Amino acid sequence: MPPSTQIIIRGLTKDGRTFRPSDWAERLSGVLSTFGADHRMSYSPYVRPMTIEGVKCVVVDRKLEEIEPRAYRFLLGFAQDNDLQTLEASPEEATLPRASDASR
Repeated sequence: MPPSTQIIIRGLTKDGRTFRPSDWAERLSGVLSTFGADHRMSYSPYVRPMTIEGVKCVVVDRKLEEIEPRAYRFLLGFAQDNDLQTLEASPEEATLPRASDASR
């Protein structure tokens, strides 16, 4: 099995409650987004909101830890502070069970 290259922050607490507000994944991913010349928001290629198996999630590429360690620690700290479930996954595992992509 290849090493995990992504962390999935799930919108469920460790005791199974749905995390609120419902747009938390888009808000969290938006912290690292940029606005282009077309005035449209673009999510970072390293942090993106997704819905996986019906659960809102934020998928974090581990490359972010090398590129921007403070942002990486912020995201994992957010998950820990809010008692959210986290999983390690390969890119295939993060995209295959996807019900829909929450990005714009």
